[in-house]
Amino acid sequence: MELRLERRSFPLEHPFRITGHTFEYTHALWVIISDGTHTGRGEGIGSYYLGETVDSMAAEVERFRTDIEAGVSINELVDQMPAGGARNAVDCALWDLMAKQRRKRVHEILQMPSEPVQTVATVGIGDDEFMAQRAKDFSAYQNLKIKLDRERPVERVRLIREARPDANLIIDANQAWERKQLEEVLPALAELGVEMIEQPVARGGDAQLEGLDSPIPLGADESCMKLSEYEAISAYYDVINIKLDKCGGLTEALMIAQAAQLDGKRLMVGNMMGTSLSMAPSFLIAQLCDFVDIDGPLLLEEDIENGLEYLEGGWVNPPSAELWG
Repeated sequence: MELRLERRSFPLEHPFRITGHTFEYTHALWVIISDGTHTGRGEGIGSYYLGETVDSMAAEVERFRTDIEAGVSINELVDQMPAGGARNAVDCALWDLMAKQRRKRVHEILQMPSEPVQTVATVGIGDDEFMAQRAKDFSAYQNLKIKLDRERPVERVRLIREARPDANLIIDANQAWERKQLEEVLPALAELGVEMIEQPVARGGDAQLEGLDSPIPLGADESCMKLSEYEAISAYYDVINIKLDKCGGLTEALMIAQAAQLDGKRLMVGNMMGTSLSMAPSFLIAQLCDFVDIDGPLLLEEDIENGLEYLEGGWVNPPSAELWG
């Protein structure tokens, strides 16, 4: 096997603000693995809140270069390499390579469906005018995800509801609240038709949700980064948000999905932004999900060649073999 790394940067169409952070670029690490005849690709973005960067992910991949080039299997990779953006890029590249070697699509290897899915479009934090306008900009998208912080969450959701009375709304507090604020805003958010609240409290503070009778399903994102963390937080959440950059690739994402489904949890697939090369393997997890967030390319000035096709209503068609898998 031959391993090659490429560092890529993609400017965003608008600065994208969430709790405690503003993004102007998506910085990606591409892992490219070739057997001399076939080539597989994977993209890692990493988790900014864990301090992951393109350079740190590249260094992590280099630590395992010898094993990768010796032909490490996907299962061996999960056992040997820690979860995160680096393993995500390698894992997805290996799945892509396997598909090309076998002349089958990844969904066929996994015996999974590959049907169009309906993604959210995400409205980042900004002033009232900006957020309302972004909601209108995404008028072709039936489902909206609204980023919120501690400041005026109900008022911001109300403005977006007024701008888009037709939209299905979910919100993401990115760990910004505590139980008291959550209890204060829940009735109004339920009245505004919010269908799910993602990561309302800080990672590690999940126990404060114990006994809360929420009229809106609550979702775990940062609180469940990998399979080994699932059991500790599962009692507090109705929805588990699976992100390949958190858990280290498609392989562990499928494991988390299985564990959550056995417990009767609903699933969401999310992203750390990124191009269609990040979204394509997430598209497979989306087949299992009630909530789909694979809108990373919508935030970019320009997506990559052979990118995913985003259609009216937020529908996304399956990735082409030229893109991935």
